[in-house]
Amino acid sequence: MSLDKIICDVKSTLIDAWKQINENAKHTVFIVDDNKVLKGVMTDGDIRRYLIKGGNMNEMVEKFMNKDYIAENINTSINELIKKTSSKIKIIPLVDDNNRLVDFFEYGADFYLPVAQPSLKGNEINYLLDAFLSTWISSRGEYINKFEKKFSKYIGYKHGVAVSNGTVALHLAMLSLNIGEGDEVIIPDLTFAATINAVLHAGATPVIVDVEMDSWCVNPIEIEKAITKKTKAIIPVHIYGQPCDMDSIMKIANKHSLFVIEDCAEAHGAEYKGKKVGSFGTISCFSFFANKIITTGEGGMCLTEDKKLDEKMRLLRDHGMSKSKKYYHDMVGYNYRLTNLQASIGVAQLERINEILFNREDIENEYKEKLSFSSSTIFQANNLKNRKKVTWLVSLLTNKNRDDILEKLQQNGIDARPFFYPLSEMEIYSKYALPTYNSKLISKKGLNLATNNLLNEDTYNRIIEVFKEFE
Repeated sequence: MSLDKIICDVKSTLIDAWKQINENAKHTVFIVDDNKVLKGVMTDGDIRRYLIKGGNMNEMVEKFMNKDYIAENINTSINELIKKTSSKIKIIPLVDDNNRLVDFFEYGADFYLPVAQPSLKGNEINYLLDAFLSTWISSRGEYINKFEKKFSKYIGYKHGVAVSNGTVALHLAMLSLNIGEGDEVIIPDLTFAATINAVLHAGATPVIVDVEMDSWCVNPIEIEKAITKKTKAIIPVHIYGQPCDMDSIMKIANKHSLFVIEDCAEAHGAEYKGKKVGSFGTISCFSFFANKIITTGEGGMCLTEDKKLDEKMRLLRDHGMSKSKKYYHDMVGYNYRLTNLQASIGVAQLERINEILFNREDIENEYKEKLSFSSSTIFQANNLKNRKKVTWLVSLLTNKNRDDILEKLQQNGIDARPFFYPLSEMEIYSKYALPTYNSKLISKKGLNLATNNLLNEDTYNRIIEVFKEFE
């Protein structure tokens, strides 16, 4: 990591320091003057303690920085530096004879690179504090309205209903469409369990079908074959940021008068024929979990063009309580609400979504270049006709032993994840599955690599060396 990412000017505010700490993920910034002379150290813990006491984030760091810090000369030996580290001190500023900051030492015995990490370097802290200070910290407040309007506009639908997570978004969509006992809902075999769980929670019967080998998304041919008189809806999942074949799916849905509920949990900003995914179905559902493209920590949203569905989802989201008669309930509802605090983060994230998408794509391209030597590695397709995928996680298939690669990466401090298990291979879901082949093959070979802004030459090299061992 470059030194610039871990320093903060003495004239900066606490907000500036917080943003820099979040970006460098070192929990620390070194405070310097215009000549790079070290003046103090500040940690995220220092800032949190100050806020708990009622502090103001617009205060200057100079006033609150820790002047009683440990620093060492740039010529200090590695052994001596290691002796200075502890469970509390893991990073030490290195200065020259004039106390100018020239480098830092970080003891790396416990190095660990997470598979994903949210990027929170925009207005997240500003809006969060604004929501906090407004005292509207629960399920009402201006940021909820802003987030719903801005996100639905970004996707291209009229209405957005913010909810507590992506799973309840799927459940709420099915409830609003009266999908329940006696109804069948077609879903892909390769997806996270939330997709099928939401169907089961609604009381409906999931029908699991296979995916396309090239896109990893649900296969329209298999959808058509699975339709019966009981079929009520299709849930296409834009898996790992790849758009489904929405023309074929919508044609099937229209032919058989079926609802389409898009599961867009991993595909914010992906496009099919120039339209963003989430702007095709009867209702589309998004997740804003911490590892998603944009996040509210936990959270989700249902989008629709239908005003009546929008109104019904809002009613169900809020206990089924009448909008005109307080504490009078028109239907049995749920508490599926998002908080104003969470929505404030979502608004800030949405302001930067193009930047976030670009950075993720850049990371994937870097992986492709650095792993171009590997003949056994196949990255997720990005050239499929009519489809513009986004990078949620950098996803690939390997013809080597995937689990051995995962284990070796973990040993080197690099987090990586296998693909989802096919639903058909889990005992609790297998009875709902039609024959599948592609899903099982893709799942067995699939690997998601670390996709976050902490990647640098050192971490890339660690990953490259692992893949070289298996060539």
